[in-house]
Amino acid sequence: MEIGDLIRRAAARYGASPAITCGTRTMSFVEFDEATDRLGNAMLARGLRPGDRVAVLLPNGIDGLVAYYALAKSGLVRVSMNVRDTAEDHEFRIRDSGSRALISDRSTSAAVELNIDLGDLEQMIADGSATPCDVPRDAEAPYRLGYTGGTTGPAKAVVLSSRSEHSEITNYLLDLVPDIGQGDVMLHAAPVTHASGSFFLPHLVRGAHNVVIPSFTPGAYLEELERREPATTFLVPTMLAMVLDDPSIGDVRIPQLRNLCYGASPIAPSLVDRAQGVFGKVLTQTYGQSEAPMTITLLKPGEHDRVGSAGRPYSMVEVRVVDEHDREVPAGVSGEVVVRGQILMSGYWQRPEETAHTLRNGWLHTGDVGQFDADGFLYLLDRKNDVIISGGFNVYPREVEDCLLGHPAVREAAVVGVPDERWGEVVQAVVSTREPVEAEELMGWARDRLAGYKRPRAVIFRDDLPKSSAGKILRRAVREQLPAAGDGGDRAEKKG
Repeated sequence: MEIGDLIRRAAARYGASPAITCGTRTMSFVEFDEATDRLGNAMLARGLRPGDRVAVLLPNGIDGLVAYYALAKSGLVRVSMNVRDTAEDHEFRIRDSGSRALISDRSTSAAVELNIDLGDLEQMIADGSATPCDVPRDAEAPYRLGYTGGTTGPAKAVVLSSRSEHSEITNYLLDLVPDIGQGDVMLHAAPVTHASGSFFLPHLVRGAHNVVIPSFTPGAYLEELERREPATTFLVPTMLAMVLDDPSIGDVRIPQLRNLCYGASPIAPSLVDRAQGVFGKVLTQTYGQSEAPMTITLLKPGEHDRVGSAGRPYSMVEVRVVDEHDREVPAGVSGEVVVRGQILMSGYWQRPEETAHTLRNGWLHTGDVGQFDADGFLYLLDRKNDVIISGGFNVYPREVEDCLLGHPAVREAAVVGVPDERWGEVVQAVVSTREPVEAEELMGWARDRLAGYKRPRAVIFRDDLPKSSAGKILRRAVREQLPAAGDGGDRAEKKG
């Protein structure tokens, strides 16, 4: 069954019921089905062919979801991009993916020459044929590309197939939201380009109403929470902390909420306690990564007494912890988390060596270090690749280090994440310099060159950085020497 078939079946079942709302705009199931058909046909009419990559750069809202599933119906490959990233990030992804077209509003367009001019989205939908757009796609063919990092260093595109997409939907409906149905509401506050978007189709196929907040603020979220009375909502821990800090939180009444899902970054146990004190035992944690989207393990509402656990594997996913020789280790022993199942990526776009390294013997090697307890609950201890997750977004240290090393005064740089209740982690930089320079100048240098969530919140000076015998800077040793971040704001510290 194609993804388009799921949308068409939902339209036949739920008809004029509201499918998506954003602000004052609502689309019914039938209208969403027709809009995705029209846009899919319009893109093919402009010369795009099944298998072509098309970049999507749109703010949170209905248009982005119409674009995503028009691409699914027309056999085109979605390249998702984040409006918070820099123009350089966008241009890199367009070029690296070989995208032939870009779907974007005028305020977020990237300066890249493309083969196909898609023009005005609204006009394309109006002009496109309403004939069902059903281009078949092999289950293993690329369905969408999602980039895991920045424009330098480890940035690479994860290739996900429709097989993986179907598996993600199945995992949600089997384990995460099994009781969802017509009349229920899913409230999207986080970007639908990221984790929140994965909740869209499972709710759509069951007849639920997806409500999207175009721009998150704690106040706007709390208003919509009371107004819409959702059964499900998703927040990254950073957003959850902001909501709990809002002065109006004590007045909120949300009797219908059954699942306040969170994920995409580490969460402080104190934040879990505060959230349960306000919302009750409705918190659900889902752990995944781009290579196995969203559904590796699940910590259910009644299991949050296990502080620090990522939960147990989804029913249709196998998870093991292995040693350096890929041998499974017993409970209580740490090792690398590996995953097997239909959810897995096909590989990295045009990176066969990295694909072979990550997908070995049928298992995805996540790069996360963890261990199981005797009851089968997984605990994540560290990340082998040192990725920092700040506010639900991945930050790769090398990209920030390369930026800082571009400053003429910087000799060495190491970037690490430190725990922060609001952001999950924040970025801190430790540098040695060849000439005097103020921390504020270096943070300004980064501010001009990096997306906001990638910028260091502190720059600390050292005469020298800890290194291995081979001369490699040891990030773990750097991290151990740092004090924890407190408020997540821009801070500078100079130490000799």
